[in-house]
Amino acid sequence: MLVAARFRRMIQETAGGLPRRFWWLWVATLVNRLGAFVVTFLALYLTSSRGYSPAYAGLVASLFGLGSAASSIVAGVLTDRIGRRPTLLAAQLGTALFTVVLGFTDGRVAIAVVAFLVGFCNNATRPAISAIIADIVPAADRVRAYSLNFWAINLGFGLSSAVAGLIATHGYLMLFLLDAVSTVLCAVVIFLRIPETKPDTPAGARADEPTVGLVTVFRDSRFMAVVGLTLLLALVLQQGATTLAVDMDRQGITSSEYGLVIGLNGLLIVLLQIPLTRWVESRSRSAMLAAASLFIGWGFGMTALAGSSAWFYAFTVAVWTVGEILYTPTLMGLIAELSPTHARGRYQGVYGLSWSLASFLGPAVGGVLLERAGGGALWGACGVVGTVAAVGYVTLGGRTGTAVAARSGEVVAVAAPRTEAVPAPAAEPASEAAKAPAGA
Repeated sequence: MLVAARFRRMIQETAGGLPRRFWWLWVATLVNRLGAFVVTFLALYLTSSRGYSPAYAGLVASLFGLGSAASSIVAGVLTDRIGRRPTLLAAQLGTALFTVVLGFTDGRVAIAVVAFLVGFCNNATRPAISAIIADIVPAADRVRAYSLNFWAINLGFGLSSAVAGLIATHGYLMLFLLDAVSTVLCAVVIFLRIPETKPDTPAGARADEPTVGLVTVFRDSRFMAVVGLTLLLALVLQQGATTLAVDMDRQGITSSEYGLVIGLNGLLIVLLQIPLTRWVESRSRSAMLAAASLFIGWGFGMTALAGSSAWFYAFTVAVWTVGEILYTPTLMGLIAELSPTHARGRYQGVYGLSWSLASFLGPAVGGVLLERAGGGALWGACGVVGTVAAVGYVTLGGRTGTAVAARSGEVVAVAAPRTEAVPAPAAEPASEAAKAPAGA
């Protein structure tokens, strides 16, 4: 009884007090990820079902990543210009359309082009979703909100990966169709339940001109430093989906053992994300990011010592997964607070570019290093990169705190369909106040 009461209290503290619109967005995200079959099985589909070479499958995967990178910037600008809701709906419907088209497409060039378009539309949802969360969730609760959103993504992805293998036995086309259906359902939920949250145009600004241009984002040295550090850690995390499998195969680890080891990543996120959320919120942001960087970097770094032990590989996955759990929601909260209110889409788009570039560059860089220098050099490099990122976050801690404090006086008037006047939310607290738990 005592354990059950503590668990209920933990759930209440983690999930309570967030706006209803956030929970509809959370449901839409979960539904979408529950049907995210194609990305996971695209390479296997191209090689086993369509008979293409592994090299061609890798090229298609790279083009998918390239489309994601391009959409980060485009979708970020559109999120600020035309609004969060239309950008998100267009991206979802485009993803559903091109996913179905990809299932029926044949020919090397045609498949490559459609895969690029699927990647473009699929990733275009990220800036809009992140901006909506920043718009509707108070600063003090954003780490918690981003953590719950991250949890929904991993829960849905884990379940979909398990089910997709069974569905694929009846034909890969069914994966494409069900993926498209889940994406359309997500768009329906957003259309019915998520109003536009784009802030009103500031007084004195032209309605047809953004307050902050894209060039301004790239000139924001503090923000771009955070993006650069994110790119470093994203390159490390990409090795978990690419070179880790190759290295384990070289050591004689079977494919079934690899599946169990890498599956531990999603399982731990589902089990630990909620318990760790409240603990992360009350800690120093720079300390959490630095600790997460070390967990991620040296979690992969210790892979060099695994040899042929699947248990040791599982241990390393557990270490860098804890780092991932600490890192993602904390970083998203920082990105939201570093973003000026009327340029959140652009800032989120540029931030997302780091992950897209990592998905494009990470497999190639890791593969070349593994092939030419060996596993010891690759995993050691991951540890060094994690250490560099940790030092960078500690160094930037005071500077980013100053930047957030400078923007804490912004007043946001959310433009949403309503029949009565809604007052603007209170000014966002400075960085230290933002880290306090809700109700503190």
